[in-house]
Amino acid sequence: MKYAQYAESKGFEAVWQAESRLVRDAIVPMAAFAATTKRIKVGSGVINNWTRNIGLLAATFLTLDDLAPNRIICGIGAWWDPLARNVGIERRKPLLAMRETVEVMRRLLRLENVTYQGEFHKVTGIELDVVHGRREPRNVPIFIGATGDNMMMLTGEIADGAVLNYCVSPDYNDRAMELLDQGAKKSGRRAEDLDRPQLIVCSVNEDRQKAINDAKWLLTQYVAQQPHIAKASGVSDDVIQRVQSTLGWPATKEQVAEAMKYIPDDFVLKISATGTPAEARAKVAEYVKRGCTCPILYPMGDPYTMIDTFAVA
Repeated sequence: MKYAQYAESKGFEAVWQAESRLVRDAIVPMAAFAATTKRIKVGSGVINNWTRNIGLLAATFLTLDDLAPNRIICGIGAWWDPLARNVGIERRKPLLAMRETVEVMRRLLRLENVTYQGEFHKVTGIELDVVHGRREPRNVPIFIGATGDNMMMLTGEIADGAVLNYCVSPDYNDRAMELLDQGAKKSGRRAEDLDRPQLIVCSVNEDRQKAINDAKWLLTQYVAQQPHIAKASGVSDDVIQRVQSTLGWPATKEQVAEAMKYIPDDFVLKISATGTPAEARAKVAEYVKRGCTCPILYPMGDPYTMIDTFAVA
């Protein structure tokens, strides 16, 4: 909450809460941020579309919008294996599942009475029962966190925005923009019509090697646990296998420290905004130049230093 308040005081546009591994739920921190700030937007970056019933999902974001009217963003993604599988979720037909989720949730947030018989969502005569608070349709943009080509095209077609992935180099955005544009044309739009915030690992320190090592701590775990992101980042299969063979799940600090030696410094610098303040600002500018509309800076190291590095107020 203090970080969110500090970022708001320094002119930041939004604060985003992740929800990926079994670390922290996104909704509780989002409520805390919403209740303790006045201007900054609050986004989920990202929740998944499998574990919350569609009625509960819409009611949750209506509640957040009550806390911070017109400041809430729903970032939602298709989740990933093996975590989904290990908690009993069978991720099938992810494109259809996402399409149905976005369609039904939008209608509920417009306070419509919804009957919908899809493959994944089957609801009959439901609506959000507003007992307290505003009774008008809610302005909660839905952004999809897409990684694969087909999900990126679907995002361009149906979403209000795309949460572009992290652990990728700036040139990844060129292909993402092409795919978003292909999808957007199906709904009479262009990629430029969508908001395109992007997660960017950001490790800032006047000691350049310290900044690299701080970033490497996170990136090592992602190479092992989310190989689909690692491959999109250009990581070789050999590096992925070496790291995976060293890390358990969940990984211990000792295992991460051991696996870090397989991650080259150049790889860290390629896929993150890491280094001195000047280097970090220059790298973030590259992502913006290639299509990112609002960097979502994932701090490794001291968050206050990172916020100060990018402060606009």
